Amino acid sequence: MERILKQGIWLHEPQSYLIGEDSVVIDTEPGTDFWQRSYYGFRNDNAPAFLFTSDENFTFTTKVKFEYKHLFDQCGLLLYIDSENWFKASIEYDNPDFSKLSSVVTNLGYSDWASNDIITPPFIWYRLSRRGPDFLIESSFDGDTFHQMRIFHLHALGETTAEMGRMNPPMPVSVPVRFGLYACSPTDSHFRAEFTHFRFETCRWKAHATE
Repeated sequence: MERILKQGIWLHEPQSYLIGEDSVVIDTEPGTDFWQRSYYGFRNDNAPAFLFTSDENFTFTTKVKFEYKHLFDQCGLLLYIDSENWFKASIEYDNPDFSKLSSVVTNLGYSDWASNDIITPPFIWYRLSRRGPDFLIESSFDGDTFHQMRIFHLHALGETTAEMGRMNPPMPVSVPVRFGLYACSPTDSHFRAEFTHFRFETCRWKAHATE
C-alpha cells in the first residue's frame, strides 16, 4: 500500500496534512466543499482530495476516522473526472443526535444527494468498485461486512467501455479515472480526518449475468 500512497497527487492541497507509511491525515479548512448547482444554486469545487489514477477495473477500500464539529462536516471517498463530473461518499454531520450516510453523484454539472440518517459513528469503512463507466459504493462499520450504498454511472466516461465493464473477469477499460480521499468543512468549521487500512485490488464487484 505504501506504493500507491506515493502515487497520490493533491487536488486542492490543504494547508495542514500528514502522509505516513500507511495513513493519510487531513485537517479541514472552513468553506471547503464539492457541489454543483442542484437545488442550492451554488457551485463549490475547492475541497482537498488525495487522488490516485487507474485505467482498469478495481476495488479500493479505506477506513475513515473523524471527530465532526459542525453542520456538513464530512470525509470519505471521491471519484473525480473534472469539476462537473464526480462522485463522493461520506458521513455528513447534521446534529448531536444523528448524521447522514451520504453519496453524491454529479453528472454534466448537476449534483444529486442520497442519504440515510444514522447515529454518528467514530469511524467507517468505504469500498469503491469500478466496472467500466459504472461504479459500486459500499460501507461497513466493522471492516468485514459491507452493505451497498448505491450503484451509479458517470456519463463523462462514455458508453464505449460499458460492455468491457460487464465482462467477468473484469477487463482493462482504458479510460483513466482519479479516485481517493477527501475531507472538507463547508461551513465555518474544521476537524481532522484520518484514513487508514488501505486496500487496492482487482475488482471484487462481480459482473451481472445478462442471460
